[in-house]
Amino acid sequence: MLKQIRPAIVSFTILAAITGLGYPLAITGIAQLVMPEEANGSLIKQNGQVIGSELVGQAFTQDKYFHGRLSATTGPDPQDSSKSVASPYNAANSMGSNLGPTSAALKDRLTADVAAAKKENPSAEVPVDLVTTSSSGLDPHISPDSALFQVPRVAKARGIDEAKLRDLVQSQIEDRDLGIFGERRVNVLKLNLALDRMGS
Repeated sequence: MLKQIRPAIVSFTILAAITGLGYPLAITGIAQLVMPEEANGSLIKQNGQVIGSELVGQAFTQDKYFHGRLSATTGPDPQDSSKSVASPYNAANSMGSNLGPTSAALKDRLTADVAAAKKENPSAEVPVDLVTTSSSGLDPHISPDSALFQVPRVAKARGIDEAKLRDLVQSQIEDRDLGIFGERRVNVLKLNLALDRMGS
């Protein structure tokens, strides 16, 4: 029996060391050498302070800032830990709303959000990503159309010429990865930082 148990224990120990220690250390080391910024979270700093990540959205709600996609992530209710409450861009709980096309709650929310957006910019069609949530709930990007749709509101709140603001949006558009993967997009945090640098 010892002859059978000993090889099993040795095999388990070797495999656990390789897969649980060696492989993660090797991948971490390679990532730090090849792409250190991404490996450390693609953090954005301002005046030496971390203010966000290029990879995780933030909830901008003031009129003077561009707003990101809606986030359906939740967190524990501070009043009752057995319940959860809306917690936009909660990176510890990445999720979508899971509401399907037949959901009355989704239909009602979309109707209200589209109506609110149309009040903000009545002359333009509301981009779909401005009123829908992403599957992760953490999406840091919006489409160029969504950014341009918000120009009148932001321009009014800051007293900036709309043409100047449209030029800023155009300068922040990121192309498809390798020219073929994904869609053209605008990182909302980077756009708002550029907006603050522009002044008002």
